[in-house]
Amino acid sequence: MEFYLLINLIVIIVVPAGILYLLFRISQVVIKKQEWTMHHKSTEIVLPLRLQAYERMCLFLERITPNNLVLRLAGSTESALEFQQVLLRDIREEYHHNLAQQLYLSTHAWELITKAQNEVASLINQAAAEVPPEAPANDLARKIFERVVEQDIQPSTHALKVLNEEFRQVFQGTSRP
Repeated sequence: MEFYLLINLIVIIVVPAGILYLLFRISQVVIKKQEWTMHHKSTEIVLPLRLQAYERMCLFLERITPNNLVLRLAGSTESALEFQQVLLRDIREEYHHNLAQQLYLSTHAWELITKAQNEVASLINQAAAEVPPEAPANDLARKIFERVVEQDIQPSTHALKVLNEEFRQVFQGTSRP
């Protein structure tokens, strides 16, 4: 009788404990699978947006490079003052158009982009200070080109380099098994 009582007691304790243990392990596996699935889906959605952000910001930096900016907007105004205003407005508009891209870039990259934008605007303003406001726009363009030549490096070069490096890191991170 005591033997049957002991067996029943063992069955009453061991079987539910075993079932609870199995349920716990199964729930852990299910949770890990759901986390992996969510991470994978998130990556599928966010990765293309990040890559697009890098592409757009590289394009932005190329567009605001003083040489490209001046050549693109040359002939749009007659006076140096008007040309300065057009150049600065174009930089601001391009920057504001791409503000949301900072969500997908590192803080360091975004700071360098902002710094490059400010340096280009500063270069334009410094060149404009050396040209009378009523002078032809070509005089300002020439002065901007002179300032660019005086500098060892374009304002956006460092930011472009960092963007390219980060882009490669993001892309290499997705190609690993």
